[in-house]
Amino acid sequence: MTVQLPIDHLREIWPRELRDARLGALIHPASVNSKLEHVSRILKQENGRLFRLAALFGPQHGFRGETQDNMIEWRSYEHPSLHIPIYSLYGEHREPTPEMLHGLDALLIDLQDVGARYYTFVWTVFLCMRACEAAGVAVVVLDRPNPINGTTMEGPLLNPEYRSFVGMHPIPVRHGKTIGELATQFQQEAFPNCALTVLPMKNWERSMWFDDTGLPWANPSPNMRNMVAATVYPGVGAIEGTNISVVGGSDTKLEQLGAPWIDGPALAAALNASALPGIRFYPVTFTPAAGSKLGGQACHGVFLMVTDRDRLRPVRVGLHLAATLSRLYGQQFTLESAAYLFGSKSMLEKIRAGEDPSAIAASWAADEAKWRLTRAKYLLY
Repeated sequence: MTVQLPIDHLREIWPRELRDARLGALIHPASVNSKLEHVSRILKQENGRLFRLAALFGPQHGFRGETQDNMIEWRSYEHPSLHIPIYSLYGEHREPTPEMLHGLDALLIDLQDVGARYYTFVWTVFLCMRACEAAGVAVVVLDRPNPINGTTMEGPLLNPEYRSFVGMHPIPVRHGKTIGELATQFQQEAFPNCALTVLPMKNWERSMWFDDTGLPWANPSPNMRNMVAATVYPGVGAIEGTNISVVGGSDTKLEQLGAPWIDGPALAAALNASALPGIRFYPVTFTPAAGSKLGGQACHGVFLMVTDRDRLRPVRVGLHLAATLSRLYGQQFTLESAAYLFGSKSMLEKIRAGEDPSAIAASWAADEAKWRLTRAKYLLY
């Protein structure tokens, strides 16, 4: 049975107390309904009936995907047909200012997350909730599936000393929650005076991967092009900030990684020797696109072939990748750049010291058990 998104029947479920509210909406390119119609079109249709649309907001990569590169900021502008402002939350401001929220009664949020702590959209939600609490603006989250299922959790909790835009609240790398469930947790633990409403999905089950939902895939960010990329991202994303390329010039972005100084066959052999469940590695050479990291340089490395996504533990894969690269290439591999993504400096120190990555992963057990109990309090499905 196909999952029904809140946006598919917004008129029937829109909160009665927010009818005719002056509304802002935080959306991005993957904010589509089950027919691949962009949410902005539905909001335009309902403008003046359910609410009065007064402003739009966009997270990293832009409201309609204006910026492809991860780090490029974008500027606010006016919507060409609605003639309302589109505010950038990945530019001069990453949190709505009082001026942006002035006159709004509510902020609708409809973003597709990918289930990993360092995917920035959940932190844009976090910051919006903080700003809306201060401004007395209600928040309405339209829930969406966790594409890598809502049951599997993995990795250490974020060390509070490493709060950043890739982690602002103590959750593990792979959290196993929907964006609505995360918002519920943020409200309970950080923003108790935020007037939050989560509009749930219908027919979604926690064990579902995105391709079980019957919904069409829309890229939530330029390099998140398919389910395989989303599946490996909780691991590959951890070392994305180092001096290797993980998004080189092909349609298999996030599925391969490399650098000019890597020996691909040696790296593949070392990783395969670890016999990690659900994945194999084989050597590749690729040239990242001009303008991207290591653009135009021949990079040697490995392709990640997922053989069993249910057995795969991608955060542990990321740990083994980091440990193997550190062991084979020493200081040539800038592991320290990954501190904020891994969420602690102590883990990097263990990797640099040559500790067995399996033993490091075993040390996450207490965090994973703690998260299992915390998470249970906020599940909506």
